[in-house]
Amino acid sequence: MPYNERSKNITQGIARSPNRAMYYALGYEKADFDKPMIGIANGHSTITPCNAGLQPLAEAAIAAIKEAGANPQVFGTPTISDGMSMGTEGMKYSLVSREVIADCVETSVQGQWMDGVLVLGGCDKNMPGGMMGIVRANAPAIYVYGGTIKPGKWKGQDLSIVSAFEAVGAFMAGNMTEEDFEGIERNACPTTGSCGGMYTANTMSSSFEALGMALLYSSTMASVDREIIDRTAEAGRVLVEAVKKGIKPRDIVTRKSIENAVSLIMATGGSTNAVLHYLAIAHAAEVEWTLDDFERIRRKVPVICDLKPSGRFMAVDLHQAGGVPQVLKILLEAGHLHGDCLTITGRTLAEELAEVPSEPRADQQVIRPISKALYAEGHLAILKGNLAEDGAVAKITGLKSPVISGPARVFDDEQSALEAILSDKIKAGDVLVLRYLGPKGGPGMPEMLAPTSAIIGRGLGDSVGLITDGRFSGGTWGMVVGHVAPEAYVGGTIALVQEGDQITIDAHRHLLQLDVPDEEIARRRAAWVQPKPRYTRGVLGKFSVLSQPANRGAVTG
Repeated sequence: MPYNERSKNITQGIARSPNRAMYYALGYEKADFDKPMIGIANGHSTITPCNAGLQPLAEAAIAAIKEAGANPQVFGTPTISDGMSMGTEGMKYSLVSREVIADCVETSVQGQWMDGVLVLGGCDKNMPGGMMGIVRANAPAIYVYGGTIKPGKWKGQDLSIVSAFEAVGAFMAGNMTEEDFEGIERNACPTTGSCGGMYTANTMSSSFEALGMALLYSSTMASVDREIIDRTAEAGRVLVEAVKKGIKPRDIVTRKSIENAVSLIMATGGSTNAVLHYLAIAHAAEVEWTLDDFERIRRKVPVICDLKPSGRFMAVDLHQAGGVPQVLKILLEAGHLHGDCLTITGRTLAEELAEVPSEPRADQQVIRPISKALYAEGHLAILKGNLAEDGAVAKITGLKSPVISGPARVFDDEQSALEAILSDKIKAGDVLVLRYLGPKGGPGMPEMLAPTSAIIGRGLGDSVGLITDGRFSGGTWGMVVGHVAPEAYVGGTIALVQEGDQITIDAHRHLLQLDVPDEEIARRRAAWVQPKPRYTRGVLGKFSVLSQPANRGAVTG
């Protein structure tokens, strides 16, 4: 409902005297009750550099919303730093935090009956969690990203957080000096901001421009640059106008706009996590969307951006080259976008892109024209087979060949797999199986950046496969397949793999196959016993019980 019906039924209803008394305690005046109440979901924290720069943006939003004639109401949302928790038990809380953030946004907006909400976040799960809460509450909303980190530097080489993880494998293999190892570690993250490649945070924030829920150019700005403060203030003003016009998230987040977002993800070589998160966002918005839709988009949208982890450039380079709007305009001209989709400004996406050039500038190498695409098709392939009857996700860019067939090396946890890699027990041609790491089995579906980075650091990225019912960091690349469903904990075939079994990963045929006779698989299945849950209480216990499978976004509600 519009703001004059939504919040006024609190401030001017039967119980308005007690309601108003609470607002007067916060410094409100009588005239304020005729103004929209705008929430600011502030993800600021000093837990991680991704979120440590958000407070100035929150202050800019507060000032702009007040100036636009509305009342800002600030509340907090938590964050878990994937980069800091990676490889630890704490990583199991990362995906869970997405659900917690969504619950925080929905609870605050609905519980306080806010007229609109500006969600401000940085680290990976801030974006999907915030968007899920936005579309659940369905009050006018806008997403503001806290910005990307600038590249680190060591001996003339650009660095990111992934450089530090890959350095571990290289150093342990004797391929890097201690001086370089420590130099990379100290210099990989020079400023505040989220991880600097087209990893999960930048993937999701970029996609929100395509979705229509964030201002153009806002997703690739550096956290420490002045322009991001100005853009945040503009977002506050745009949101107040959207409240007055009654533009709601579900007017914007539709099947067509999700197609636009996924097309942008394919074109930029974005994170595998985007598959999980857009399944969850679509579920929250009650939009029909499945794994097959990602494969449908992948087959028609080429990769046209040369971005890390498998490419050369960082998000700040994309910004300087024309940003997400330049990529969107190229896709629009090629017929790969729905230009008639509504955006938070009240204009269509095509109208927003009207002044953007149709071709990328010749003086940059980050964005390519369609005719010179890096890959003719998208990079996030959906694989199926007897090892993933409900699907799995493979990232197939940066590989000499997305096909491998080899003996299984089986691990029921991440740490033992990492130790095997670092102690040279994994050889070219092996296929690692990391299991009991899915939504229920992990629980929490942790990311596997440490093992995959160790493989890359030891020079095995093109010759060793890895499959898991867990997830991968947006910084991962190599012959890796994640989100295997059904997961091991519920008796998926991945639970039945034995050491030395032959496994085939074939992205050309969209196949993930255990090369064992059906009769033997059936015998093993009959003998399989579900392990006891690792957690039975607290948020991990709740997530283990409530979470849907990965092919449904691992959502809890």
